[in-house]
Parts: sequence; C-alpha cells; structure tokens
Amino acid sequence: MVIRAERAVRLRQSRMTVALHNDSFLRACLREPTDHTPVWLMRQAGRYLPEYRASRAKAGSFMGLATNVDFATEVTLQPLARYPLDAAILFSDILTVPDAMGLGLSFALGEGPRFAHPVRDEAAVARLAVPDMDRLRYVFDAVAGIRKALAGSVPLIGFAGSPWTLACYMVEGAGSDDYRLVKTMLYRRPDLMHRILAVNADAVAAYLNAQVAAGAQALMIFDSWGGVLADGAFQDFSLAYTRRVLGQLVRESEGRRVPHIVFTKGGGVWLDAIAASGADVVGLDWTMSLGAARARVGQRVALQGNLDPSVLFATPGQIEAEAVKVLESFGAPAAGSGHIFNLGHGISQHTPPESVDVLVRAVHAHSRRMRAPSKSAADR
Repeated sequence: MVIRAERAVRLRQSRMTVALHNDSFLRACLREPTDHTPVWLMRQAGRYLPEYRASRAKAGSFMGLATNVDFATEVTLQPLARYPLDAAILFSDILTVPDAMGLGLSFALGEGPRFAHPVRDEAAVARLAVPDMDRLRYVFDAVAGIRKALAGSVPLIGFAGSPWTLACYMVEGAGSDDYRLVKTMLYRRPDLMHRILAVNADAVAAYLNAQVAAGAQALMIFDSWGGVLADGAFQDFSLAYTRRVLGQLVRESEGRRVPHIVFTKGGGVWLDAIAASGADVVGLDWTMSLGAARARVGQRVALQGNLDPSVLFATPGQIEAEAVKVLESFGAPAAGSGHIFNLGHGISQHTPPESVDVLVRAVHAHSRRMRAPSKSAADR
C-alpha cells in the first residue's frame, strides 16, 4: 500500500512537469476566457471510426478493449489523430462500477450491455456494497496510460454514470424501452431504491476520485436516464444522489481545479435545479435553447452542448450552418460565462467520419470570428 501511494505521488509529480498545450476546455468549464469555443464529442471514440472497429476486432470484444491499457489508450487517441478536438475522454463504460460489484457485465457484438445478476429483490439489494477500487484498477491504469500518451496536448476527461442511470441497468439487467422494472421498484419499494442509489453514489464518488488520482483532469457524470423520471421523482431519485456524488469529489489536483460536468438527457425542464447541484458545467441535449439556458443560469455554471447528433448526416454546408446556429444561440462570450461545444447526446455509429471534421473546424472558425474585435467605421 505504501509503495502504491509513493508511485501515485511520483506519477502526479511527473505529470505536473508536462505543460498543457491546449487548456481551452478546462478554462471554458470554469467560465474563463478562451480564444475559441472548445469542442469535444460524447462517444467521440467509437464505432463510426474504421480504426476503432479494427481495434475492437483485434481485442475480440468491447471489454477486451476497455480492460487493456494499450487498447484503451489507442482508441482514446484515435479521434484526436483525425480531428483538432480540445479534449480527450477516457475510453471505458459507465457500467464498470456495477460490474465491480459482482453483477457480471457482458457485451455481445451488435447488442447493448447485459448483467448476469440483476438486482431485483431485497436480498440482492442487501448484498450491494461499494466495491474495492482495486477491481477497477484496469480503468485507472488506462487513465494513467492515456495521460502519458497525450503528452500535454489536451486535457483528459474521466467519467461515470449517475447513481440513477446505473440503477436502471442494475435492476432492468440491460437497456430498456419502458423502465418498467426499475420504476416498479421505485414506487413499490422506495426504500430499496434509495439503498441502491446510496451505494451507487458512494461508489461513483470513490471511482471518480480514483480517476483524478490516476490523471483525469475533469470529471463528467452521465445521467443518461434522468429524463425518464417524473417531476418530483427526478429530484428525489436522481438529482439528490448526483449531488451526493458531487459533494464527495476532489476539487483540485496537480495545482488546478478539476471541473465537474453533469449531463442529464431530457433534463432541460430541471435546468435551474441541476445548475444549483454543485456542478461547474451543465450539459444540455438538443431540445433546449442554449440562449434561453444561458439567460436562466447566468454566471452560476458553464454550459455544454448541444447539437442534434443527426445533423452529422447532413451536407457539409448544412453541418456548418447548424454549428453556427448553436454558437449564435449561446451568443458572444462574456466574463463569467463559458460554453463547451458538444452534441446533445452520443455520436451515432453510422456517422460519416468526414462530417465530424467539418463540424470541429466550423466550430473553431466561427467561434474565433465571434471573438474578433469588430472593425471601426474608419477600418471598414
């Protein structure tokens, strides 16, 4: 244990000697000035890239990718080799935490995740506990390996699923169209649901903090299924436990603030409550006006988003026009405001790779024009 702690200290000290060449993402998260709007994409390392598909074939499975440091590093860096993105995000999955609890995670090719041991009764709930973080060592080793490979080019984002989103998969046993099983437990046995969520929250907090210790420079909580809840239930069963996570997270590492991002798909109706959760950044899906959101949150948080991923199936000119609409909706940057350009949800596996290049370059170009000082009448 002492040797491990000393190694962690040495890793942190070695990282601090590597200057971060592009910190626009981190500065935007903290509502500091940037010379362009930084952009990264949810699921930017994924099946739309032919090089990712080749890596997955070599690894043999999704978990073969995620649990191998070399493969995880390789696929994390693939989109950065193609596009001038402003941040990398760890290649992993939100369900690694419940897998470490012993639920038996598997991925079949062409299918979503599945648990061998779903949590559906009192005995299964009673067995849940925050897992030993050593069971997730492969994730932390991947974080360290990716940070080293990035060599200070852009920041690295670590992430986890929200307690509620993890609970959806844990109870349903897989993805769901109607969330019948998890919602049945929520309404029939709220005591069991609160127990699951409390364990999940403490596990997620420990997991995210360990990612920071390994080298993550920002953290994101994906509340992917918060939007399926009714008003009132969202506050009690999703947001309350996201707040519990945020309250336990480290705020600084390597001499810098570690920004915290919360993304709730379908969460625009609860924007004010999410903005008051303790997060630095609130991610928005494409159903919310960025301009209206900015007016509501003021200078409390930065905003992330929020292009409809389906725009990437349009022509290059249409993609550029839609990117400009998002940027203009947020408006010109000002002191105390921050915008990180992203999609309103994960990139589709069918997205043409060249469309992403069009998007990233359009965001950079137009956002720089928006920051350029206007010419005087004499200059014109």
